[in-house]
Amino acid sequence: MTIKINGKTCTFEEGEYILNIARRNDIFIPAICYLSGCSPTLACRMCMVEADGKKVYSCNTKAKEGMVVESDLQNLWDERNEIMQAYCINHPLECGVCDKSGECELQNFTHKSRVNIQKHWIKDTHKPHKHWGVINYDPALCIVCERCITVCKDKIGESALKTVPRGGDSVDSGFKDTMGKDAYAIWTKFQKSLIGPSNGEMLDCSFCGECTSVCPTGALIGSRFQYTSNIWELKRIPASNPHSSDCELMYYDIKQSGISNQTPKIYRVSNDFAFATLNRAARFAFDTQNEASKDKKAFNKLVALFENNEIKNIKFNSFITNEEALILQNLKKKFDLNLINEEALKFKEFLDEFISNCGEFYNATTKDITNSDFLVVAGTLLRYDAPTLSYKINNALVMNKGAGLYFHPLEDAGLAKYSKNFISHTHKSGDEEQILYFLLQKFSTDESIKESLAEFFVSENKEIEESINEEVIEQVIEKDEEGNEISKEVKKLVPKKVKKTIEVKRSVFARNLGVDEDKLEDLLLKKANFTFVVGSDFYFHKNALKLAKLLALVQSTTPFKVFLNPTHTNTLGVAMICDLDEGIKDGKILGYNEKGDFSFSYEECANLASSSLNQQEGTFLNYDKRVVPTNAALEFGGYFLNDLANALGYDEEYTINYTKKLPANKGFYALDFDSLENFYTNGGECKRGYELNLECFKQVAKKEFIAPNLQNLILKDNEILLYSANPSYQFGRFSNRASAISEAIFLGVSENLAKEKNLQDKDLVKISIKDKTLTLSVRVDKDIKNGAYLPYFDEKIDTLNFFDERFIVANLEKLGANNE
Repeated sequence: MTIKINGKTCTFEEGEYILNIARRNDIFIPAICYLSGCSPTLACRMCMVEADGKKVYSCNTKAKEGMVVESDLQNLWDERNEIMQAYCINHPLECGVCDKSGECELQNFTHKSRVNIQKHWIKDTHKPHKHWGVINYDPALCIVCERCITVCKDKIGESALKTVPRGGDSVDSGFKDTMGKDAYAIWTKFQKSLIGPSNGEMLDCSFCGECTSVCPTGALIGSRFQYTSNIWELKRIPASNPHSSDCELMYYDIKQSGISNQTPKIYRVSNDFAFATLNRAARFAFDTQNEASKDKKAFNKLVALFENNEIKNIKFNSFITNEEALILQNLKKKFDLNLINEEALKFKEFLDEFISNCGEFYNATTKDITNSDFLVVAGTLLRYDAPTLSYKINNALVMNKGAGLYFHPLEDAGLAKYSKNFISHTHKSGDEEQILYFLLQKFSTDESIKESLAEFFVSENKEIEESINEEVIEQVIEKDEEGNEISKEVKKLVPKKVKKTIEVKRSVFARNLGVDEDKLEDLLLKKANFTFVVGSDFYFHKNALKLAKLLALVQSTTPFKVFLNPTHTNTLGVAMICDLDEGIKDGKILGYNEKGDFSFSYEECANLASSSLNQQEGTFLNYDKRVVPTNAALEFGGYFLNDLANALGYDEEYTINYTKKLPANKGFYALDFDSLENFYTNGGECKRGYELNLECFKQVAKKEFIAPNLQNLILKDNEILLYSANPSYQFGRFSNRASAISEAIFLGVSENLAKEKNLQDKDLVKISIKDKTLTLSVRVDKDIKNGAYLPYFDEKIDTLNFFDERFIVANLEKLGANNE
């Protein structure tokens, strides 16, 4: 189908809004309130156009075949001029010192609409500043466009903001005759409202900061950025989120530290908010750089350890680039080393088994997720493990009127805000395989699988309501045919219902997981796009390879596309590039960003300082299987891993010289780093790096099916279920280096467990796990309703050593009460 906008012919699909079609075709239509991928609100009305001669608002008007649209007519700009005049009434004239000046959309559209006069007035109201932690709100600068409310509801899924009464004077009705209808409506609404927290006086949310990004003025701003720099002085460095596997596009905004100190400094992180949503760590954990100079003595010692064949192992994590991973792989081959990365190895083994049984790579991307209308999520404490991914899932549920099922042993009350049709099921630890059997039993088209699972049904009696017997209906029909009026007695009988008991077959798996199959059938009505999202609980499971086989069958025999969320930033890249080993060889261990006999790391205890990810150029392989570039925001004065490689016989001037050498048999292309793009088009098309060549992984599928063995974990007295997880803004020791989110480790305790154990915030407890003990302060997490979690972001305490899987059984003892 086609539509013509300002004389340009544009193709579109049924249901698309005019504004989105225009943006995709680089046709400018002004809009302040509308956000791509969110619900239209008509809060600004700047997007007015003429469609087939009739004025409509392009943000909420769907295109029709052959429609002719004009957006650049003088009469439309005259109306926009009046709207911008209304927005400027009582707006403070402080552009010179405003944090948003230089990228303020109020400024831009005021100039674009050629506003040069103010014809209307009203008494101003006192609007004190609000301080909400990492976010500040200046209501005097707020134009109540409602973008912050929309993005928090439609993308983030927290609905933490709403409009609140301004308490201002009503607009004089006499102005109706001197200004346009839209301008008057905007002014009237604007005069009634401000923005405030949905509950209470303080903002209660995860503080992702997306509201500060979408705010078109300086009303919402990061508290650490406020009054620190003029926007136009900042240089934008395109990069990728270094903290989590979304590796989303972001920008380091830098300039010199001061007049006397010309060293570059990161002042904030910004994003292309229309298509690239950031989590809290990406936005606020940017000062992770390592201040170091070249320690030649330590460097030469490390080189000697290699040359003398003393280093036999390299232990490292997945917060590295693909190029660094390739350097480590090269060192492994040259010096016959073991590469130790337990987390990436677990993911690699799971993925390899999945591909072997399915015959191809996992086939879903986040685009499939946002296009889905039915989602299943399992094996991840979603909002904690992968906040950016949770935004995509919420967006699909909201915008597609979607539905779905969420399975996890810990109940997260925060998910209830997403959709009433996204049903959470709190299952027992050990029931993970039952989720897969349930999906295969319900959705598989493979008859042999269905036959294998046929015995896992139980008979139940079900009462249903039916219409009263056919004899009454026949009486009604007869009277109709005879043309006689139906008697009142018969009319009363027809709508009556009778209950009937029948025998039905119920899935054992659905029953064990708490799935209401009747409710599920309702959720599935008219659903066509299915995606199954899986996380790290499956990779670290004691039966991980069995789960991988079953998950492969879900992809190959059901309507579901499958999405695997890699555990850390570049877990997928490391798994593709490195031959990882399970055991440690006799000999010394080089810890690269980890502890070892010799530590080459960004941490304080290092023998030799390494660079942080905001000081490096290179690429990541993100969870969408895209090779995406990141650039260095700050210089590093010490040694890079590439310097070590060159000292040991390699000869590459820059680390990014390895970009074109990434392994082709693992789907990488021989492309120079400088040739990689890193942006989204106006229509949202991703132009970031390139997609991995998945044809490399296609093979004959084994399609092995393993029969169920139903077991789960049973807790004894005084035992708790303990989960290995960070809060949603922490992704490990790397993110905890940042000043904005640096903190001491704690034990996250659910409200129910806190009540049961008589615990409050900051109480001291002792955790006992087999032969290990740990004393920690308690933090009661209002969103988690059962169990507890133990973070692993503290570099001083290696809590990951407590866990073989993500869940363990622990004993908890209260040591002391909070005396505050």
